[in-house]
Amino acid sequence: MVSMRALLETGVHFGHRTQRWHPRMKSFIFTERNGIHIIDLQQTITRLEEAYNVVRDCVSEGGSVLLVGTKRQAQATIAEQAERCGMPYVNHRWLGGTLTNWRTIRERIDRLHEMEAQRELGAYDQLTKREALSREREIAKMNERFGGIKEMTVLPDMVFVIDVRREKNAVDEANKLGIPVVAVVDTNCDPWPIDYIIPANDDAIRAIKLLTTKIADAVEEGKQLRKDQEPEEEEVTDEDRMYLGEATLAKIRSGVLEFDAEDQEYEIEYEEDQVLDYEEDEDLDDEDEADQDDE
Repeated sequence: MVSMRALLETGVHFGHRTQRWHPRMKSFIFTERNGIHIIDLQQTITRLEEAYNVVRDCVSEGGSVLLVGTKRQAQATIAEQAERCGMPYVNHRWLGGTLTNWRTIRERIDRLHEMEAQRELGAYDQLTKREALSREREIAKMNERFGGIKEMTVLPDMVFVIDVRREKNAVDEANKLGIPVVAVVDTNCDPWPIDYIIPANDDAIRAIKLLTTKIADAVEEGKQLRKDQEPEEEEVTDEDRMYLGEATLAKIRSGVLEFDAEDQEYEIEYEEDQVLDYEEDEDLDDEDEADQDDE
């Protein structure tokens, strides 16, 4: 998963000053040195592996993970890793109601898509320079707020958070909706609202990048597992196309229609043109028989 050396080199073990600690983080603190708490990295490795497995399983079952980190040290990393693994993210100010009032947020995102489509069609070229500039500024402002979630159509199945204290609103909304939260929790944070705790330094850029990268790797692995679990399409031969209809072929490809080797009745669907040709042949045979009777 990740080595102890990598955690030490990135400063994951550094907590906050002893005066600023949260008593509920006591079990995750290894010792105190020069007035700073040192996080127990053994627990960090164990908890990170647990979070990795949970995220991987969630994505493999078709779920999505929302990455949240609005502090300056985390903004670039959150955007980079979320785009790499194809997941939604929030790396600027968290808008109240992003989860609990998703319908309204989705309406604003639809408005953003509409304005971008108008711009692509050249509708802004017909406006005055001032009006066009105003629209461009509005699009830029909305992209800053909704850019990371504008492709998110439904609520996420899991939320990954950097800095629990700063993202309190995001954690509260996820808890209210019953969405599991995976979070990097420092020594000055309350771990109780978090479902999957990763005790670590949430201020160092390198530490944030290391942990976020591991979560993104879990998403990538989950996607690969989901892809491997998808049923392969059965190859359809020319003979099958000759005797089977499109509806039957579609069922065979999707795996809905399966045939047993023994004691299985086969229902063959004919093309509409084949049925019409067969009926015309029967009519011609009937006419020939009638002519012979007349003779």
